[in-house]
Amino acid sequence: MEPRLKDHYKKHVIQEMMKIFNYKNINQVPTLSKIILNMGLGEAIQNARVLEVASGEVSQIVGQRPVITRARKSIAGFKIRKGMPIGCRVTLRRARMWEFFDRLVNVALPRVRDFRGVTSKSFDGRGNYTLGLEEQIIFPEIDYDKVDKIRGLSVAIVTTARTDEESFHLLKLMGMPFRTA
Repeated sequence: MEPRLKDHYKKHVIQEMMKIFNYKNINQVPTLSKIILNMGLGEAIQNARVLEVASGEVSQIVGQRPVITRARKSIAGFKIRKGMPIGCRVTLRRARMWEFFDRLVNVALPRVRDFRGVTSKSFDGRGNYTLGLEEQIIFPEIDYDKVDKIRGLSVAIVTTARTDEESFHLLKLMGMPFRTA
């Protein structure tokens, strides 16, 4: 069965994007290519168990086991040696990507306290959008009572759009709640 948001994309978003940008072919319409979730864990230097807990939480959120990221180089000021585990990352594609984006936009973001929308200034110039979440507990998959510490995570939404304007309209049409003022 096709994810709900992908079905919405095919039925509504493609037609709207073709009207706005005068595309000649449906294959020119930008789409989501992947979503990357990253959780940096500085406290993993002292306590290795933090990495296991955070990795478990990320896998609960997305339904896919994350990869442990390691330090690329030593930084004496942060007491980091090259190769030390310092975070976890997961890349979502295809059906998992569409389902995660749907849950992010329709379930998780509305649960953020005093939520007024996400900023439209987080585009990178090439049509990709990055969003920082301060709490992992906004996702309903995480049991609040079992959380030992509130951790933030970064969500990078990679699209096939060439410009930020195309990407903005794509995400807006797919339900991303951008801040109005």
